[in-house]
Amino acid sequence: MTTVISTRALEKRFGRTVALDGLDLEVREGEIHGFLGPNGAGKSTTIRILLGLARPTGGQARLFGDDPWRNAAALHRRVAYVPGDVSLWPNLTGGEAIDLLARLRGGVTDRRTYEERKARLLEAFQLDPRKKGRAYSKGNRQKVALVAALATPAELYILDEPTSGLDPLMEQVFNREITRAAGEGATVLLSSHILSEVEVLCDRVTIIRAGRRVESGTLPELRHLTRSSVAFAHRAGQESELAALEGIHDLAVDDGRVSFTVDSDRIAHVLPELGRLGVQGLTVAPPSLEELFLRHYGDELSPVREGATR
Repeated sequence: MTTVISTRALEKRFGRTVALDGLDLEVREGEIHGFLGPNGAGKSTTIRILLGLARPTGGQARLFGDDPWRNAAALHRRVAYVPGDVSLWPNLTGGEAIDLLARLRGGVTDRRTYEERKARLLEAFQLDPRKKGRAYSKGNRQKVALVAALATPAELYILDEPTSGLDPLMEQVFNREITRAAGEGATVLLSSHILSEVEVLCDRVTIIRAGRRVESGTLPELRHLTRSSVAFAHRAGQESELAALEGIHDLAVDDGRVSFTVDSDRIAHVLPELGRLGVQGLTVAPPSLEELFLRHYGDELSPVREGATR
């Protein structure tokens, strides 16, 4: 499968501050790739380098096998970008801004198709294109950028917190339109803080910390790195047998339910044992993307949680 985005040992320093510290990232053709990490992890710096807006201090970045710093103008004709905080020309209407952004990306080759796509997107996102940019709320400015990006087909969509300011209904519209774009053969790099959004949309995920990749793979692959949750109706005398099972953690009885976590690679061994014990009302929940994320960042949140409980 063709690699659309590739970084190898990518580094970026701002004086003594290290923004990227040897980042490896690979995004394959046709996939929706989630790019996760909290503020300061290096996501936006990576995106600026991929767009040719910043020059790496070390390592290598490639878009379609080309150097984005040296060939940004040519690559931008193949790429659509949506930032997380959109600024518009205050005296242009939303429709004029959309048309201008389309021309800046290299023009509209098929005017009829472009107008049809734009009209459909304006209706889907419930955006009035007649208002001036200065009259738009943050959410509506975000809609302008999304419509502009999606109205002219791109080979690669780079989206940096694209649903910032959108309400839940519009987030659903966004999910549908990104799925449609991927179905048409586009590749998507989605940087987002909304883990449920990434979990629904993305084929593969990369989690970064302090400018380095800490995990990368499909969600099923990453789920094997942590534990699944198991619960069922409590029956007296089961605890000792359950505690003896290999891979069981955090065993507890609460409000008539037994619950514990189990190493994901031990699920196939534990379930037959639960069947032998005759458990009832069994539920098994795989680890969520949030749990995978907290596996790497939970220590940073511990001091905050401790302070909140004092």
